Amino acid sequence: MKAIYLTGFMGAGKTTVGKRLGEVLQLPVIDTDAYIEQQVGKTIAAIFAEEGEEAFRAYEREVLKKLPTEHVVITTGGGIVIQEENRQFMRKHGIVIYLHCELHELLQRLGDDATRPLLMENKQKKMKQLFEQRLPWYHEAHITIDTTNRTVDDIVENIVLMLKSSRI
Repeated sequence: MKAIYLTGFMGAGKTTVGKRLGEVLQLPVIDTDAYIEQQVGKTIAAIFAEEGEEAFRAYEREVLKKLPTEHVVITTGGGIVIQEENRQFMRKHGIVIYLHCELHELLQRLGDDATRPLLMENKQKKMKQLFEQRLPWYHEAHITIDTTNRTVDDIVENIVLMLKSSRI
């Protein structure tokens, strides 16, 4: 089986859904952000603060190419799709699943989250701007799953059914 890449905006459920999907499919799960933190020895927030977003995006590109492309679930950072090189790589080497969540729910889910470097100031306005900017890139995924107001088990069940009926 090709790698399964979960994409989507921050707060859409990539990490949580990915862990459960890995359990159900009996596949290892790799989170790109956690992998970057491990490799670099810094938190994502520290990388952004000390080296800037451009450096983080370079780490993201490098890591994506190092990870396995078969028999794995890969949960990505919300901005991995902004680089066309990443989108093409994921589409070529795996099944890309976009976890869509409506903006109003994302705002609720991330209301108290102070760990997102791109949302440090003017959170609502910034989220709306980033969400709208990234939406066309998210839609390049092979499969779109709406996570708005749904349970993790419901979402995972839906993904498994889509994967079984998919010819990707």
